[in-house]
Amino acid sequence: MKTAPDREKSKSAVADGQSSHSAQSSAIALHEVARSTADAVAHSATRAAEGVGGVSRDLANRASRHLTAISRIYGVLVLLVGLVGVPYIGYVIVNGMHKFFTGLLHVDFLDLTFLLTCSGTVISLIDAGALIVFGVMLLRDMRKYAARWAYALMAVTVAQGMLSLALQGLGIGVGLSVLQIVILVALAIALDPGLIGERAVRRKLKRMDEHDEYVEAKARGMLGRDPSGKGYIELNVFNVFWLFMVGCVIGLVVEEIYHLIFFNEWQDRAGLVWGPFSPIYGFGVVVLTMCLNRLWHANAVLIFFASALIGGAFEAFVSWFMQVAFGIIAWNYAGDWFALFGGRTSGKYMIFWGLAGLIWLRELLPRLLKFINLIPWKWRYALTAVALALMLIDIVVTLMALDCWYGRVAGLPQTSPVARFFGEHFDDSVMQQRFQTMSINPKWSGRG
Repeated sequence: MKTAPDREKSKSAVADGQSSHSAQSSAIALHEVARSTADAVAHSATRAAEGVGGVSRDLANRASRHLTAISRIYGVLVLLVGLVGVPYIGYVIVNGMHKFFTGLLHVDFLDLTFLLTCSGTVISLIDAGALIVFGVMLLRDMRKYAARWAYALMAVTVAQGMLSLALQGLGIGVGLSVLQIVILVALAIALDPGLIGERAVRRKLKRMDEHDEYVEAKARGMLGRDPSGKGYIELNVFNVFWLFMVGCVIGLVVEEIYHLIFFNEWQDRAGLVWGPFSPIYGFGVVVLTMCLNRLWHANAVLIFFASALIGGAFEAFVSWFMQVAFGIIAWNYAGDWFALFGGRTSGKYMIFWGLAGLIWLRELLPRLLKFINLIPWKWRYALTAVALALMLIDIVVTLMALDCWYGRVAGLPQTSPVARFFGEHFDDSVMQQRFQTMSINPKWSGRG
């Protein structure tokens, strides 16, 4: 028979057991609720992802179907151009070599015009061969590879246009290169799988409630990142263009402040006839980003030295091209420490390029990506198209003004309506005032 204390202990044990069982039951219930909630969220996310993916594929396929007729017509044209161009350029090369070896043609192998002509011929042959491959890709509906090939063709076309400009000034060669660039940009936008998917996702998300991840990614500036993870930023038409624009402005501001501080003089360092733009820095930013995009997480010392070498080589190339194309020298570092290539670059400015590349890749590029993402989706294509058109007009007018300036200084006839227009609105005094760092002498150019 249990005593009173024993009965109290038994009641307490039963109560503890019931409490423990109740706690276990509550824990199990909470676990089941949590698991159910997680399953529901996962199911919802999966459906959302499947919806986005399905709509992405559907819209991408529809966009591709709309493009098929136009792309195939262009594919036929470029294929014909390439098939005619390769044998013709090959004939020109063989005929030139025959004339040289038979004594009918005498050349100076160190003559700048001869070297530029040879380079232009080789680039034209590469371009014609690339057009054949590109045309086949378009006709076979290989959109993914055609988009990549379009980007490669842009670089070849730019090189071809620059050589034509250096040899003949502004003419039909430069005009055809510009036209081809415009067509390639349009095709790249339409064919690039990343841009197609991006447009499809944007349209789907406008109709979705489950877009928290998208909103969070946009708030953190993650849109536009390289989806493969190999690089930092995705190098598509839009990102590269806005990199160029921001580089033009930031580079000009930094250079003018630097000149004011160290030389106590405010000097206009702009590189285009209109606007606060210095295209050497815009192109420099694009070149650095494209070359270092996969090194964004690398050691800072490696980024510094890579930026210094790339920036120095790019600066020397731009100096050389301005001289051979227009007889213009815009800077000369012959008296600086470790001057290279006749003063086209120097150790001091290569250090500046190294620091600029490190700061750009580690600090400015992530912030710029957030800035690009601030452009509303519904305005993105229209705003970029308008800005690109205005920038192209500024660049073309600047090239025409420089070409006419060269012609006036060289004593060439200025009887065409274009030459008279630029002689009236962009005469020598206006050009010298706008481009205060430039000296022009036709004898420095490579034109024959």
